[in-house]
Amino acid sequence: MPGCFKKTIFSLASALSFVSFLLIIVAMATQKWMTGKTLCQTGVDLVNASDPELVKFIGDIYYGLFQGGKVRQCGLGKRRFTFKIFPDMVKALNTALHVIIILFLCAAISFALISFGFCVYNALKVPYRSIKGPAGICLWNFIAGLFIVFAVTSFIAAVQLHQLTERIANFRENVFRIVILEEHYEDSFWLCVASGATHAFNMLLMAASTIRLPKFKTKTEEANVTAEDIMY
Repeated sequence: MPGCFKKTIFSLASALSFVSFLLIIVAMATQKWMTGKTLCQTGVDLVNASDPELVKFIGDIYYGLFQGGKVRQCGLGKRRFTFKIFPDMVKALNTALHVIIILFLCAAISFALISFGFCVYNALKVPYRSIKGPAGICLWNFIAGLFIVFAVTSFIAAVQLHQLTERIANFRENVFRIVILEEHYEDSFWLCVASGATHAFNMLLMAASTIRLPKFKTKTEEANVTAEDIMY
């Protein structure tokens, strides 16, 4: 049976692994990865709008990995739209990159659960193979964290290099051209970043679990010193 110190370390590590799993699930299920402000450029050009009148042409947009919504203003009041990434926008977006992001997150979920299982096992028993011990847990957390980094980096690339927000904003806009004024990474995105941070912290915990704490003798043990012990 592992000692009290190691039990505490592995119990905390298992809790963090499970939290990481939940964070990714929530991030994928919610639709606030990005928000932004849009401008109906066609409407502005038609009426030659000045700065005070631009408010009538500014809308909003938000989206996640699977769906989102937008508010378009082109001088005729607000119009609200909702959309789904699959299957509506398969041809409009870089679908391969979008699918890769989802696959990376699914892989991270799998390794987070593997890490959780191994942490629970180590909290209850002393493993007889190193791959089942702290070294193995470090490996699973490293792989899970790596997949999260890949997913986050790929999403940033889709936004910055492939103009993901602008493509979504202009989806099925046959008359009006929408430009992006500003865009922000929102809670769902940062949940993924937080999930990666939990795996990094888990690796630190595994390093701490290898520390051997000194054993202090009790007064009873010290009192049982015999004459032979003193001679040697």
